[in-house]
Amino acid sequence: MSLQLYFAPGACSFVPHVLLEAAGAAFEPKLVKIHKGEQYSEEYKALNPKSQVPVLVTEGAVITQIVAITTFIAESFPAAKFLPSDPLQKARVLQTLAWMNNTVHPTFTHIFMPQKFTPDAAAQATIKAHNVQLFAEQLREINSLVAQAKATGGSYAAAAYGHDHLTALDAYVLTFNRWGSIAGIDPTQFTHSWAHIQTLAAHPAIAKVIERERLQLNLMG
Repeated sequence: MSLQLYFAPGACSFVPHVLLEAAGAAFEPKLVKIHKGEQYSEEYKALNPKSQVPVLVTEGAVITQIVAITTFIAESFPAAKFLPSDPLQKARVLQTLAWMNNTVHPTFTHIFMPQKFTPDAAAQATIKAHNVQLFAEQLREINSLVAQAKATGGSYAAAAYGHDHLTALDAYVLTFNRWGSIAGIDPTQFTHSWAHIQTLAAHPAIAKVIERERLQLNLMG
């Protein structure tokens, strides 16, 4: 299978990046320099007119959006067990993944790019401050999920739903807490998530992605 992953360091593309490495997939990582606006190039817009990462290209077919990409990876590499086979467990994992993607992620977007929502500088400051509070609450909810998973004796977030395997949820836990540090929210206060992140960072596949993307897990120090 031919696979190319278009990613930007530290972006949500970290999630499928981790899954591909953990699956042992043969894929070509394609760096998109967002700070240089490469996502707006005609070449990139031919892949994704929305100018977003990640993009996964397989045998010439283009897949966009985290939920679609991670589901494709999970179904292409079933031995990795990135999704449960049990229907209810799968639904639980997917509902949390969807919440992370459609609620938690957009909250951070309001912090990181408030100019997308209003041209008024004062309103941007209000939007940013409000969403910092919302994002902190969401990180506490994620911390509770990890605590629930650990209480079962599991090693991964989906153990909270009876599926103790690496999933997209774990990669998002790391990503969101790192983003929290960008927003001035100390990730170490979320003790269950922070301990889990240290374990994840020691996973050989995840460590490889962290090194490739040159990530610092806590940008507050």
